[in-house]
Amino acid sequence: MLHVIHYHCPFGLLEIKGSYLGISSLKLVEEPTMKNQGPVPEILMEAVHQLDEYFQQKRQEFDLKLDWAGKSEFNISVWKELIKIPYGHTTSYSALAHKIENPKAVRAVGLANRNNPIAIVVPCHRVLAKNGDLHGYFYGLDIKRSLLELENPMSFARQASLF
Repeated sequence: MLHVIHYHCPFGLLEIKGSYLGISSLKLVEEPTMKNQGPVPEILMEAVHQLDEYFQQKRQEFDLKLDWAGKSEFNISVWKELIKIPYGHTTSYSALAHKIENPKAVRAVGLANRNNPIAIVVPCHRVLAKNGDLHGYFYGLDIKRSLLELENPMSFARQASLF
């Protein structure tokens, strides 16, 4: 049975879905799309706890069981590589394609990032264009930049205007 919990983060309302198999979805929503039925599974409560720590800069890695049932092997291979990108670091879509041993699949890697159902925990925000530009984040580039600033303020902080 799928359960849901909602969490208020700095960007709005996150909806976390999962079951005893693990977290299957974590996404921004404008308002709750479904209500939980029955007691909230411990895994969802743990997700909220770990997200709190992440946004308070007390957690650099998530330790949650993830449920990718029904997803393609290709997408799962990309998402598993995303999890390996260290906190505060970035990589490119091209480098990810090489890591999954499919260097010509750069666009497919980008599409897998776009279809990542467990944002933040599976850190697709850490992937940049080959030239280092922020590129293609389904919640918008402002949120992508904010997540990168949270993780590495020295490299991603916005420059203050002098005038």
